[in-house]
Amino acid sequence: MISLPPLGLMAPILFLAPAALAMVRPGPRPKHLPRLAETAALAALALALAGVAQLLLAGPSTVALGDGALRLAIRLDAISATMTLLVAFVGWVVMRYGRSYLDGAAREGAFHGFMSLALAAVLVLVQAGSLAVLILAFFAVGRALRRLLLFHGERAEARRAAAKLALVWGMGDVALVLASALLWWAFATADLAALGAAARDGLPLAAQVGVVLLVIAALLKTASFPMHGWLTEVMEAPTPVSALLHAGIINAGGFLLIRLAEVVQASPGAMAALLMLGGITALFGAVVMLTQSAVKTALAWSTVSQMGFLLMQIGLGLWPLAVLHIVAHSLYKAHAFLSSGGAVTAVAQLRRPGPVAVPGIAAVIRAFALALVLYAVVATGFSVLVGPKSAQGLSLGAILIFGVAYLVAQGLADTAPRALTRRTVRAAFAAAVAYFGFHAAAGALWGPHLPAPPAPGPLEWALIALAVLSFAVVAVGQALFPLWAHHPSTAGIRVHLANGLYLNAVFDRLIGGLRVVKSR
Repeated sequence: MISLPPLGLMAPILFLAPAALAMVRPGPRPKHLPRLAETAALAALALALAGVAQLLLAGPSTVALGDGALRLAIRLDAISATMTLLVAFVGWVVMRYGRSYLDGAAREGAFHGFMSLALAAVLVLVQAGSLAVLILAFFAVGRALRRLLLFHGERAEARRAAAKLALVWGMGDVALVLASALLWWAFATADLAALGAAARDGLPLAAQVGVVLLVIAALLKTASFPMHGWLTEVMEAPTPVSALLHAGIINAGGFLLIRLAEVVQASPGAMAALLMLGGITALFGAVVMLTQSAVKTALAWSTVSQMGFLLMQIGLGLWPLAVLHIVAHSLYKAHAFLSSGGAVTAVAQLRRPGPVAVPGIAAVIRAFALALVLYAVVATGFSVLVGPKSAQGLSLGAILIFGVAYLVAQGLADTAPRALTRRTVRAAFAAAVAYFGFHAAAGALWGPHLPAPPAPGPLEWALIALAVLSFAVVAVGQALFPLWAHHPSTAGIRVHLANGLYLNAVFDRLIGGLRVVKSR
């Protein structure tokens, strides 16, 4: 029986033709280049679908070239097939949108060329089977993304955003290279599957340091707190670039950890750090997002928060849910950015609502109690039908249900109509059912290929309790916000939060990106 190479391997090659043609016609009206780029993206999507079929029929496969630390390998398994299909689909949508969005623009050809290179690099990244391929793909993604951010290179803001991206992404590349060298030194292999198998027997000192560097690389590439500033400043790039970045490229750090899940989970300290830093990033991004008035800026802060939540899932050892999070967030965020232009018009055309029901403290307490009771009932039902969930999975579900409890509080306000009360209670019940349903589906699809959550120790229990309590406090504060929104101190707090507590300005000063000219 002849073993076929992974069909997804050919997907990145398809983008070389439009990238090469862009070198010849980088300016406006580049003839057939936009159509060629879109056709390449559509063909890559077809190959990704064929790769899924190949996986189902023939099972996982690997194509490798060379050996040792410089081993170049492409891997087809459930994780890489899912990510390849996701990247190809989002890439085709973005290319199709960009074809009309940038029609006739200056440097239109350059846009399609660098977008093709970025998609090719991301497709190689998600199919990587060795450390060398991961490093090369991350480097190529960073270079292509920097060129896309400089599409309007005459703007100082665009140059600053590109410079910050190059610095943070470059630091992540350095951390990844050092981590790879240490993992190679510890295990004498650069194959990702072999590294995962070796890590099950424990991590030597060199590998433990390597995992720390892996976590640092992932934190930098997911724009985690406090190195998040570059992600909120990429609005100077065309909308298709923002969509590709927020819907695809920003997930690369999380994918890096998922691809090396066995190695990362073998370090309890790394898992605890991911849970803690991810929780801080999620809370910080969510709170700042609520203060933003611009649609795309709010979406950028939403991405910061979502990446923090992704790192939390990884820190909890909920690897299948982390994969599902990447898929769901990518699809949602691509749609959100590409439709952001019509969002303001759509909101302006809506009929203005009447007075909003403001819940009191008693209503908020009842809402959270009711949401948690519904969650407990659904959790018990799924435990009987599907099997018990881990403590990590139950705690994450409790955090999610807090967001629904905020809506339930509106329905339990004294002035709320009964129809609203019934609707919000149904929403809480549906959210709990959806969480456990998606949890079961993710476990069935990707669970056999990823490690199970570890048994939490005292430190993990403390961090889980702190995370649940922190999200509960923020959710209660949001529900009670109308009661103290008009307090004089609120305006000042809102200004500070809207500016991200000025952490980005501090980073600008450190790298010399923001220069204050003193008046004479």
